Amino acid sequence: MTDFSKRSKQEASPEVNLKVNLVLSALTIVASFTLAILLYAILGFRENTHWLIYATAGLLIAIGSWHIQTFIRTRQLRRQWQRRAKDQDPEGAASLQDPTTSKLLNTPARDDAIPPAITEETTRHLTETKH
Repeated sequence: MTDFSKRSKQEASPEVNLKVNLVLSALTIVASFTLAILLYAILGFRENTHWLIYATAGLLIAIGSWHIQTFIRTRQLRRQWQRRAKDQDPEGAASLQDPTTSKLLNTPARDDAIPPAITEETTRHLTETKH
């Protein structure tokens, strides 16, 4: 029998995903450019500097540049998402957050719940009869 008292794992909303992408892109930009500058400042432009130092610094600059455009596109997507949400339901979002709305809904009766599938618990019986 399915346990309805347990909450299923909920997916993050698109707004949360966009915010997380913005933060991660910003952190990657700062980290990659900082590391590239440190590599050039500490190890670069010396007589015995290995070519991998320059290649690594170049890769870090490329990663930072890539995340700059990702950051810009995510901000544009976030603004577009907010505009669409505002255009579709300008007053509905506020009414859903109204605490009196929850008082209008009945508490679901979980005692009469129908199992999600007819075949639930039947595979156990199949393995028992395999002898």
